[in-house]
Amino acid sequence: MIDVATLNVIRRWALRDQMSIREISRRTGLARNTVKKHLRSEESEPKYPRRVSSSKLDPYAEKLATWLVIEATKSRKQRRTLRQIHTDLVSLGFDGSYGRVAAFYRKWCAERQEALKTAGRGTFIPLVFGPGEAFQFDWSEDWAMIAGERTKLQVAHFKLSHSRAFSVRAYLLQTHEMLFDAHNHAFGVLGGIPKRGIYDNMKTAVDKVRSGKDRDVNARFNAMVNHYLFEAEFCNPASGWEKGQIEKNVRDSRHRLWQPMPAFGTLIELNEWLEMRCKALWKEILHGKLPGTVADVWAQEKPFLMPPPPAFDGFVEHTKRVSPTCLVTHERTRYSVPASFANRPVSLRVYADRLVVAAEGRVVCEHTRIIDRRHDGAGHTIYDWRHYLAVLQRKPGALRNGAPFTEFPAAFKRLQALLLKKAGGDREMVEILALVLHHDEQAVLAAVETSLDAGVPTKTHILNVLHRLVDGKTAVPEVIAPQALRLATEPQANVGRYDSLREVDENQELRHGT
Repeated sequence: MIDVATLNVIRRWALRDQMSIREISRRTGLARNTVKKHLRSEESEPKYPRRVSSSKLDPYAEKLATWLVIEATKSRKQRRTLRQIHTDLVSLGFDGSYGRVAAFYRKWCAERQEALKTAGRGTFIPLVFGPGEAFQFDWSEDWAMIAGERTKLQVAHFKLSHSRAFSVRAYLLQTHEMLFDAHNHAFGVLGGIPKRGIYDNMKTAVDKVRSGKDRDVNARFNAMVNHYLFEAEFCNPASGWEKGQIEKNVRDSRHRLWQPMPAFGTLIELNEWLEMRCKALWKEILHGKLPGTVADVWAQEKPFLMPPPPAFDGFVEHTKRVSPTCLVTHERTRYSVPASFANRPVSLRVYADRLVVAAEGRVVCEHTRIIDRRHDGAGHTIYDWRHYLAVLQRKPGALRNGAPFTEFPAAFKRLQALLLKKAGGDREMVEILALVLHHDEQAVLAAVETSLDAGVPTKTHILNVLHRLVDGKTAVPEVIAPQALRLATEPQANVGRYDSLREVDENQELRHGT
C-alpha cells in the first residue's frame, strides 16, 4: 500500500505533466498495474483495509447481544448493570476485562440506534415557551443552620418557563401538605398562575405511572390543580431533561443560596430571606434569550398570568382516636384535645405549620405543628390546660400535680400558690379557672391580677371584679371622709350595757302587769 505522498506524485505526473505509465512505473518502482489502479480510482488519499483482530469476547458476543436485548425490554430499576452482566459472563468462562464488555455495549447501542432511527439520551431539542404558558417544579435537598443546628431541608423550586423567574422555599419534610403550602406561596411570589405545570412523577402527585403519558394522579393533588385551574403535565420516568430549566435552577441555587450555608433562628426567618433573595437575583441575572434581566422579562409576562385565587386549603386528613388522657398522636408527638372528646374518634387535619382537630362538623382545637425527625427520645407532648377544665370539675385534686397545669399564666400560678395553702383551696381554684369557660380569658386574668394586687385573692372578690369588667363599670372609688366627721374617741365594746338594758325592759313589764 502506497502512502499519501507517493499517491500525490503519481497523480501529478500523470494528470498534470502527462507522463506515461511506463515512466511513472520506472521512477517509482511500482508495477504498471498498480499505477493504473490508483489513477483509475481517482482517490486523493489511499484507503487502508480495516484491521480485524480477534477478541476474547468473540465466543460470547452472540450471548451478550441477546442479554442486552432482553435487558432493554425491562424497566430501568429491574435491569442488570454492566458489572452484573460482566460477572455473569465470567461465570460462563469469559476471562476478559470489564472494559471490553463496556466497549461492546457502546457499539451495540450505536448500531441499535441506527437501526431504529432513534437518537441517544444525550441528544436534545431546544424548547421555547410563550408568556404565561408553563412553570416547572422540582424538589431538592439542601442544608442550613437552624437555631444553631445543622438541618437537612427539603426545598421546593418553582420557575416560570418564559421569564425564568423562580421561587425557592424550604421545608423539613417532602409531604402532601408541604407541597400544597409551597404552591400557595409560590403563586403569590410569582404574581400569578401559568396555564401548565410540569412535574416529574413524584409520589405526592402520582399514585401510579402507566404507559405513555397516562398517570393515576393523587386525589388531593388533583384537587389542588382544579383549585388553581392549571393543567398538570408529567415527564417520562427518569427523564429529568424534559424539565431542564428547573433542574438547572436546582444546580444554580446551590452556590447562589446555600453556599455558604445560611444560618437563621427559625425556618420562618430562613424562608423570608429566601423570598427576598430570589427577588433580588431576578434583577441581577440576565435572561440570556431575551433583552434585559429576569425581572424585566417577568414584568412583561405577569399580565399573561392568571391572578391567584384564595389559597388552597391544603391539609391531609387522618382519623384518630383520642386517648383517655385527652391526647391524639401524630409523628411521635402528642397533642391535647378538649376532654369532652376523650375516647372518641376525631378528624386530624395536618397542615404544613399547624394541626387542626375537627369533630361533629366543627373545629374543636388547633395546635402549632412540631416536626422532630430524631428517633432517640420519647417524643413531645403539647398540652393546652383549657382542654382539661371539665375534668378538673370532678377531680380538683389533680390540680396540684397535673402536667397540663404547669403552663398556667403567671397570674394563675400566683393565685394557685396562695389558695392551695388553705383547706378547700383546690376546689376554689378550680371554680375560678372554670370562669374561663364562660368569659374571655383576658378578662378573667385581669380580674385575678386586680384581686392579687388588692390583697384579696378570693373567689368572691374575683367574681365581683370580673362582673364590673364585663359590665364596663369602673371600680368603686375609695371613700375619703371629711375632717369634721372623723371620730375623736373610738367606741369600746361593753357587754354590761346590754345587761342593763335588759333589766330596764323587765322592770317596765312588771309595772304594766305583763
